[in-house]
Amino acid sequence: MDTKELLKKVRKIEIKTRRLSDHIFGGEYHSTFKGRGMTFSEVRQYQFGDDVRSIDWNVTARYNEPFVKVFEEERELTMMLMVDVSGSELFGTTNRFKKEIITEISATLAFSSLQNNDKAGLMLFSDTVELYIPPKKGKSHVLRIIRELLEFKPKSNKTDLSEALRFLSSVMKKKAIVFILSDFITDDYEKTLKIAGNKHDVTGIRVYDQREESIPNIGMVQMRDAETGTVRLINTQSKKVRLAYGKYHREREDYFVNTFTKSGCGTLNCRVDESYVKKLLGYFKRRA
Repeated sequence: MDTKELLKKVRKIEIKTRRLSDHIFGGEYHSTFKGRGMTFSEVRQYQFGDDVRSIDWNVTARYNEPFVKVFEEERELTMMLMVDVSGSELFGTTNRFKKEIITEISATLAFSSLQNNDKAGLMLFSDTVELYIPPKKGKSHVLRIIRELLEFKPKSNKTDLSEALRFLSSVMKKKAIVFILSDFITDDYEKTLKIAGNKHDVTGIRVYDQREESIPNIGMVQMRDAETGTVRLINTQSKKVRLAYGKYHREREDYFVNTFTKSGCGTLNCRVDESYVKKLLGYFKRRA
């Protein structure tokens, strides 16, 4: 992808996702994810209805009239986007790949954090951490995140979420809002997720294609595993094969939901051909 084409794609993503974050998600993001607490701002004269517990007795004694302490929410937060860039994300049976939806959701969340003056960071992972961009503020930083989401070429096609979660725990010392975007066609991450969930506000956003739910009866089909490269001839006429395929999908979905729930983390399922806007809004409103 040349520079001109890349900038064009970045601009297109920016226009679409910034409009969503400005007009839809900004307020929901703010009300859903609270700051770290209340910090002292100033003192002012007591007004009828003020809580007497907030009276500053030292200032009151000095001026011989009541003054109260004013506190405000310590709003600044840090958001980390953990994005799966393994081979299975380059799959889609409609007109869009899972990777495209993941990129749009990530960009929308990044612009929502920008609107609330929060820091945003990015981690791209396969079976290792492929790229880490430390959290930072500013529009140019968010645009860099989008460029990497569009352009980055991973070294590996495999997936290891546990490795990414271990890296998160090592680099993020303070509590952060963490969104993990993946198809979650993986397992064995319950221990590392529990550690991350105890420290951070974690949400798993599972993006999947409708053809991953079930396989149609279309005869003998050559299929390639996007992560291992293995090619096999599959008889989709076999009811046993179709049932096993559907069972595997349900097991991965159940593992995702159950593991995240037990770890105190949020979950969101987004199918490629459905509106992720409605899904995100519904999730934010339930969390608020």
